Amino acid sequence: MKLITWNIQWGRGADGRVDLDRIVEQARAIADFDVLCLQEVADGFDDLPGSPTGNEFAELARRLPGYDAIEGVAIDLPAREGATRRRFGNMILSRLPVGAVFRHLLPWVQDSAEMSMQRVALEATLATPLGPLRVTTTHLEYYSPTQRMAQVERLIELHREALSHARTPRAGGPGDGPFTVSPRGAQAVLVGDLNFRPDTPEHTRLVAGSDTATTRYLDAWELSHPGQPHDPTVGLHDKAQWPDEPFTFDFALVSEDLAGRVREVRVDARSDGSDHQPMLIEIL
Repeated sequence: MKLITWNIQWGRGADGRVDLDRIVEQARAIADFDVLCLQEVADGFDDLPGSPTGNEFAELARRLPGYDAIEGVAIDLPAREGATRRRFGNMILSRLPVGAVFRHLLPWVQDSAEMSMQRVALEATLATPLGPLRVTTTHLEYYSPTQRMAQVERLIELHREALSHARTPRAGGPGDGPFTVSPRGAQAVLVGDLNFRPDTPEHTRLVAGSDTATTRYLDAWELSHPGQPHDPTVGLHDKAQWPDEPFTFDFALVSEDLAGRVREVRVDARSDGSDHQPMLIEIL
């Protein structure tokens, strides 16, 4: 399975232009991906820099026929002047069969000292040759460390909950109604713009695990490049927003049972379609 994760900044590149065609073209140039996980997808927010127009969730799905498109909306606000509602969030596009999908709103604890927004973790169990595989993409809080750590704790809790469901499936109901049991993968990949750096308490906590009953997350970069610092994912091309040295905010993590199957983890330093760089993870 080849998976790309990318904070696309609603398609706004280092040149200030919003161009979804460029996003898809640059993603395809990295790899013939099976799964594309995107953060910062917009719908109706035409006042964002670069003036994105239309429903980007639908536009990206249209550009990738053959992929199931899954929306993970975190922000859902009233329309302005009779337009569509304003929505903002994450997205998974998969050409692997998609099973159960969960949209987890992450904690938004009060922190009046910092501006913030609601965040979401979008989870989908995919049918793979390895069996059910749970893919989650998210975009954690940028400004508030308090909120960000609360969101990390929730991701650990969600991983524990999913493992419980995978190991002991719940009782199902009759027929094909809403009580139908759909597998939830025990093997897991967590990707996204986590808005912390590799040497921060949030990273340490997320890879520390929660208890002996939980298969903890491991940083796939560290598995693939032992002893090497993470390649930077922010500030390579867009020096207007990020004038200082480039750094890492984007990660791919895998559950321990996938550690031996991580073949490649690579940051694409050439792409200039966003203020972040896309990252590829390949799992055998």
